[in-house]
Amino acid sequence: MMVVEVPVHCQSFLAFDHGLKRTGVASGNRITRTATPQATIAAVGDARFAQITERLKEWQPDALVVGVPFHPDGAAHENTVRAQKFARQLRGRFGLPVFEVDERYSTTEAHSLGAKDADAASACIILEQFLRSLP
Repeated sequence: MMVVEVPVHCQSFLAFDHGLKRTGVASGNRITRTATPQATIAAVGDARFAQITERLKEWQPDALVVGVPFHPDGAAHENTVRAQKFARQLRGRFGLPVFEVDERYSTTEAHSLGAKDADAASACIILEQFLRSLP
């Protein structure tokens, strides 16, 4: 796993588990290193970004985290490219630092934990993995 320098001023985060139809969301912070699921965004295109704008106003995070899926062997696939594009769009639209996290198996883990909202639970798993990686 690549080590990413996260500025110390980045204390609060919103994480996204990007999907074609839904985007899971979680909030968390560096101090507790925990994440809390938020309502999943069931929208695409501009409607998705309008809802993200509302979440940013509500939570005022210092940075964003996006889960990027890969095949088990680490190879990229269509959803890898889509998630990376989504991360670039977030950077461009909102001007916040965006960190990408390898999210292999996050949805499987969310289902195995009995999550009612697997998208939001996956976003939590992604964010907690990211928070654990911070010094």
